[in-house]
Amino acid sequence: MKIPGSILMGTLCLSLSAFAQDYGKNKAGSNTPQHFIDTANMNTSVKPGDDFFEYANGSWLKRNAIPAKQVRWGSFLMLRQESLDRLVSLLSEVSKTTDAPKGSLKQGVGDLYASAMDSAAIEKLGYQPIKPDLQRIEKINNLTGIINEIIYQHRNGWASPLFGIGVSVDARNVNNYMVHLSQGGTTLPDRDNYLKNDARSLKIQEALKTYVGALFTLTGSKAEDAAKKAATIWNIEKSLATAQMSRTAMRDPNLTYNKFTTTGFSECTPKLNWADVLMRLEMKGQDSIIVRQPAFFKTADSLLTAVPVADWKTYLQWQVLKNSSGNLSTPFVKAGFAYNSVLTGQKELAPRSERMASQVDNYLGELLGQLYVERYFPPAAKDYMQKLVNNLKETYAERIKKLDWMSDETKTRALKKLAAFKVKIGYPDKWETYDGVVINRNDYMANIRSVLLWKQNDNTKKLGKPVDKTVWSMTPPTVNAYYNSVYNEIVFPAGILQFPFFDFKADDAINYGGIGGVIGHEITHGFDDKGRQFDADGTLRDWWTKTDADKFKERADKVVAQYEALTVLDTIHVNGQLTLGENLADLGGLSIAYDAYKKTKQGQSDDRIDGFTGDQRFFLSWAQVWRSKQLPQTAAQRILTDSHSPEEHRANAPLTNVDAWYKAFNVKEGDKMYKKPEDRIKVW
Repeated sequence: MKIPGSILMGTLCLSLSAFAQDYGKNKAGSNTPQHFIDTANMNTSVKPGDDFFEYANGSWLKRNAIPAKQVRWGSFLMLRQESLDRLVSLLSEVSKTTDAPKGSLKQGVGDLYASAMDSAAIEKLGYQPIKPDLQRIEKINNLTGIINEIIYQHRNGWASPLFGIGVSVDARNVNNYMVHLSQGGTTLPDRDNYLKNDARSLKIQEALKTYVGALFTLTGSKAEDAAKKAATIWNIEKSLATAQMSRTAMRDPNLTYNKFTTTGFSECTPKLNWADVLMRLEMKGQDSIIVRQPAFFKTADSLLTAVPVADWKTYLQWQVLKNSSGNLSTPFVKAGFAYNSVLTGQKELAPRSERMASQVDNYLGELLGQLYVERYFPPAAKDYMQKLVNNLKETYAERIKKLDWMSDETKTRALKKLAAFKVKIGYPDKWETYDGVVINRNDYMANIRSVLLWKQNDNTKKLGKPVDKTVWSMTPPTVNAYYNSVYNEIVFPAGILQFPFFDFKADDAINYGGIGGVIGHEITHGFDDKGRQFDADGTLRDWWTKTDADKFKERADKVVAQYEALTVLDTIHVNGQLTLGENLADLGGLSIAYDAYKKTKQGQSDDRIDGFTGDQRFFLSWAQVWRSKQLPQTAAQRILTDSHSPEEHRANAPLTNVDAWYKAFNVKEGDKMYKKPEDRIKVW
């Protein structure tokens, strides 16, 4: 998650609150004051310097339970629920139109949602939509047939058996697309779920075996045979997991950039002729490929002959089953939910309307997104955000120039990279049209498969074409933001541009502490431990002097140590290496947002609102953005898989390194969060 900025250095001709007032007058809404810091949500019995997250959010955390259909609940999730409610409303409305022209925006999203909501038809079909696939796989009688089926499933976009493959930008030649191979083939969220033998891991492993057995039973296997198939899946997937690279290791982009000639890599995998595989995947004419984890592929290739053909058939049927089960009848959906509930602790399945609205967003997001922004994202919001981003970029540049640990040579290159940042706000300038996708109001599974095939074709057809930097990786309704290193861009979908991150009627402190922090966070990703290895045009290339790189690492190591001292569920520690990029981005985002805020009229004033100074409101806004609670199962799983630290640590840990927070809340030695000035970490 990431954050924004101010107006312009020197001439603050228009502060955020002034813009908000003008916008408010142009809207039909009132100018009634709102209390963007609600003291009823705070726990003022706790000292700010002991636990700021609890101080800012404690009463809310005590009063609010996690809804049964959720695994977490808080500011982010509430906003995501609001966005989802909007999608359900839009889709319910547009799906009632039965005479929209074939191929039109409304026909596409409306009929896809209508087919997804036709539960009677879906229940009647059971697993019939995938029965031909299971039967086709059953007829395989040799290794050649297994490899053909692996390619077939990849080609149609239904599943990714054994490995991942796709077309993306070459990180060392960013004007070209290349085929990338990556490890895969497993079901559990992380390789450690297979390799650890603590009580929680064993419970998850059993849940997977139960899930596999349940789906095979639902498709006609006897209980004893289904159990044997579950054991087969477990053995194959554990072998693949054992060969996988850890998430922490994969944070190093140099470790995962391994270019081979196509024929040369085929020599490493005797059973997989990559020239033939690529040709059959419509990835023709490629004399070289990038392999993210070469050692994994040697193991995967050896398993092709070590594992009996009959077991591979079971594995490939499992690929079809698990990737289709959520779109089949209720027993399949319930089996998936039972498995997922062990991983996350979720108590109830979300309503079908919400699940299917999310599906439409996933599959036809830039059609649905047009309806979303038309109704919920006014043009003024995009203009406002652009000014905010510009101010934060300028503030970031000022901070780079003042760094006492970086040489002028590296500063010049850092400033060049910052100036080259591309910014995308709200929604794409060029909408995807999904040409070739066929949506039938009466055939949900056929619709899904049409979209999946389109996505596969859309990806492969990039080869040989100029890199298209207009594409988005998130849909407009998404409540999130991102930095793309090879495009050197920061992207803010319309969905996140709402309170508590942003509100036209809020004062500057609220908006800078919220969306300002998000913009600053995304900018800092360009300079975190991973992003800093890409230069101004997005190329994976070292632009640092060795001395400056060493000084950066020294500071980054301190951030790692700070977070690894933090715990979740009393005993599990934060993985400081896995979360380093996000932790650096939080610290940088907060610091830059604060400096940008201090340029505004409110930031230079001592006036109070609702009893709080501007600086206090800024830091309270930051903390309420991270207001959240989660189920213990989810917390434990996220430590393995999530590159973000738990929300309470995202709120608190960066503050301990920001001098202004100490002053704003009179935090002193003896307070639990206090750090001596010389121990406060300064990176960006």
